[in-house]
Amino acid sequence: MGDNINPKTRLEEKRQLPPLLEKILAVDVELTKRFVSFMLNFLPMRSLKTHSKLLEISCHGIVILVLWFILTWLIDNPELYEMQINLLFGLLIDIVIIACVKAATRRRRPTVNDDIFSIGPDKFSFPSGHASRAVFMATFFTILSPVPLIFWPPLIAWAAAVCLSRLLMYRHHILDVIAGALLGLVEAFILAVVWCDAETSLGIMQWISDDKYVEGQTGI
Repeated sequence: MGDNINPKTRLEEKRQLPPLLEKILAVDVELTKRFVSFMLNFLPMRSLKTHSKLLEISCHGIVILVLWFILTWLIDNPELYEMQINLLFGLLIDIVIIACVKAATRRRRPTVNDDIFSIGPDKFSFPSGHASRAVFMATFFTILSPVPLIFWPPLIAWAAAVCLSRLLMYRHHILDVIAGALLGLVEAFILAVVWCDAETSLGIMQWISDDKYVEGQTGI
């Protein structure tokens, strides 16, 4: 009769956290509530919260991947292949790392998860995938494949706004966002190590598009 234990109860027993970690997480929850309450006293923060859903969609993994394929198809410029391929690899690295860490930690969100496409690891909170993606893309376009300097301020402001909006919407706790931002920097470093050069990127792009054209040949 002792075997008739609810599997959910067993899982909860197995996932019992060390007392110190429980205290840290409890402090994180309380600090998040106080921080958000304090920030919402300021009009710019209330305005940011109003636009948080748009920021959330702008940095959603599926949305960004779809945009990558659309823009890559519309803008067929060999000079951009190196940037496009490495950006794709970086986004895939982000998705894999975030999914694995979320599946391992399984920390619940502060509120009911109503994100679009809220399946799989996305119902978990640690770390913030939006924060990691935003910081990675800001690092990518300022350091790894820099855009003109004039675009840096809005890009950095967008990344910061995405991170802050995750807290204002109670999607994440403070530690989730900090960990996500740090992971974004780590992902940029990993991409810098495995960076694809122009020739490799050209070959990959031709394979993706099934384009058999080889530079220097005009065809027969």
